[in-house]
Amino acid sequence: MKQSDGFNARRLRPRGTGNWRMRFASALAALFAVAGVLLAMAGAATLLGRPPALGSLNDSPTGSAVILVIGLLLLWISISVWRMCRRRLRSPGDLSMSRHLMKKRK
Repeated sequence: MKQSDGFNARRLRPRGTGNWRMRFASALAALFAVAGVLLAMAGAATLLGRPPALGSLNDSPTGSAVILVIGLLLLWISISVWRMCRRRLRSPGDLSMSRHLMKKRK
């Protein structure tokens, strides 16, 4: 027997929590990645013989090498945080399926 007058499919699904925290964290991680790229480029430019991009902060080769390493570390950490946030945004909250079952097959 078919009953369609009182049926609401949205009521059957559990209401998920808002994911604005993960979106904000991924946007912040992307901004830190851009800052890491810029720092790494400034350090590498000074090491390659261009004039210092950050003024007196990286006049010496040691200072520019430190800026290059800091930029690369910031880039690496922010990309890993961004990937973690994207993974949590994309994963469904209710089902825990193994990864190979969720792959699209051709």
